[in-house]
Amino acid sequence: MRIKIINPNTTWSMTEKIGACARSVARPGTQIVAVSPSMGPASIESHYDEALAVPGLLQEIAAGEREGIDGYVIACFGDPGLKAARELARGPVVGIAEAAMHLASMVGSSFSVVTTLGRTVGQAWHLAEIYGMKRFCANVRACEIPVLELEAPHSKARERIVEECRRALEEDASEAIVLGCAGMTDLCEHIGQTLGVPVIDGVAAGTQMIESLVSLRLATSKRGELAQPLPKAFVGLLEGFTLSPPPQRSA
Repeated sequence: MRIKIINPNTTWSMTEKIGACARSVARPGTQIVAVSPSMGPASIESHYDEALAVPGLLQEIAAGEREGIDGYVIACFGDPGLKAARELARGPVVGIAEAAMHLASMVGSSFSVVTTLGRTVGQAWHLAEIYGMKRFCANVRACEIPVLELEAPHSKARERIVEECRRALEEDASEAIVLGCAGMTDLCEHIGQTLGVPVIDGVAAGTQMIESLVSLRLATSKRGELAQPLPKAFVGLLEGFTLSPPPQRSA
């Protein structure tokens, strides 16, 4: 089984950390391919960043289809381009927010999301609503830490994230924590041991969810909304995204 973990930003140190997390939970024999796109923002902290991350993400999905990848994890908590990726891919695709929220709802009656910047809180609430998780989500809390600070040596980010998780348990009456950024993946075990509650990292959750879907031979339905995109021309900077008609089956 080959699973491609796509970090939609272009910060390679974060991609390496994400890949290491995925490999630590993957089954023996599963090959993890962790990548960043060749174009896009260094971090994703706004709707603008997210929109401009999607073309590079879709390039990686298209490349994965040529390489015979079995399934994909989108390793950004905004789950950017998720439905478009599902249109392109033959195998299953999950986003880390989607995976983490669903697993959190199975290990507690409520969870809090602890994320980076306050400006991303609304997007996390939006995802909780569209995934049917809003009734489990007690709160979305921000540490006011820029994403790239998670990669900085000697940063105090770890301490601030642990403290915000502690406040979530006390003030929100939450029973589990969802980490709201792929860059927090290496903190999951430490926070869980420190606070004594389930802490869900979407990279690990997404990796094992994709493994299960592939093993069950379950992929995105191509009947209806998530069928392959219609072939059409694209121009300018998007010329390389032009799609050809699928090959016709022989009689």
